[in-house]
This record gives sequence, structure tokens and C-alpha cells, in this order.
Amino acid sequence: MRINEAIRAPQVRVIGEEGGQLGIMPIAQALSLARSRNLDLIEVAPQAVPPVCRILDYGKFIYERHKREKEARKAQKAIEVREMRFRPKTGAFHQEIKAKRVRKFLEQGAKVRLRVLFRGRENTHPEVGFSLLQDLAKMLEDVGAVDTQPQMEGRSVFMILAPLKRKTANKQAKVEERADAKDQNP
Repeated sequence: MRINEAIRAPQVRVIGEEGGQLGIMPIAQALSLARSRNLDLIEVAPQAVPPVCRILDYGKFIYERHKREKEARKAQKAIEVREMRFRPKTGAFHQEIKAKRVRKFLEQGAKVRLRVLFRGRENTHPEVGFSLLQDLAKMLEDVGAVDTQPQMEGRSVFMILAPLKRKTANKQAKVEERADAKDQNP
């Protein structure tokens, strides 16, 4: 962002401190106008023809811009990605225990990366990992949807589950209730 003497355009469109247009004028006249008011001339739209400049206090302008950026960052929601690791020989009982924990993560709104780690010769049978991940996805389909399909990465297979929207889950429950009601009342 260019200010004062760093502005190289011969003519600029000047906007006053209240936001009103002061017109197109030579750069020297715009600089003298800004100095007479003890403010800076700031180029805000250099791509325009002629470039648009505002008469403002530069320090105050930067402060307000940082303040707006900080508010925008607060408004953003950081998506948390949790990870649950499995082995190809993980028993059904332990799979269910880990699936319950994954269910809690999804209900809290976090994405979950499910990873099956291979050691030694286990890597020769990646289909075991793929089938394990597919089974877990089926177990958790009521609270999470597959965001990234299972894929091989080094000596592991991973898949990412994203939480279902709460409204979507409620809609699915209502649709299932209607289907059950129709089945009961032929």
C-alpha cells in the first residue's frame, strides 16, 4: 500500500476523510490537501484509472484494518481433526470401543481421521485395512459421513469422516420414522 510521496500516478481520484469524493486532481494538489489537514494520502485502489486515494490518518487506518481482520478470524470456526488408529489385527471388541470414542468426536463436531497402521508383512494385504475402514464407516453412518475415501499413504490406510449436520441427522430420523409408519400401516 502506497502512501504520500510513494504514489506515482500523475492524477488521482481523491476521497475525503468522511468518505465524500473530492474529485480527480494532480498528485501534488492531493498531497498538499492532505498535509493541510495533517493527514496522509493513502492509495486504496491502485488498479483503477485514475488510482483512488483517501485522505486519512495512516496509523488509524492500519489499526482499524487489523481490528476488522481480528474480528473476521474470531468469526471463523476452526475445524478440529481427531485421529483414531487401528491395526489390521484389532479385535472386534476393541473396534467397538474405539468406534464409540469416534462417535463422541463426531457428535462434538470434529472430523475424524481413521488410520490402519501396517507393520512388517501386514503391508502385503492392504485390503484388510480397506475393509476395516468400510466396516467402521457403516457402523458410524448415523453420525458421520465419509469425507475422504480410504486411501493408502505409506505403510497405512486412512479415511476421514466428517460429522453430519444435526439438521440432516434429524431429517434422516424423521424419514426413517415415516418409512416405519408406512410399513406398519399398509
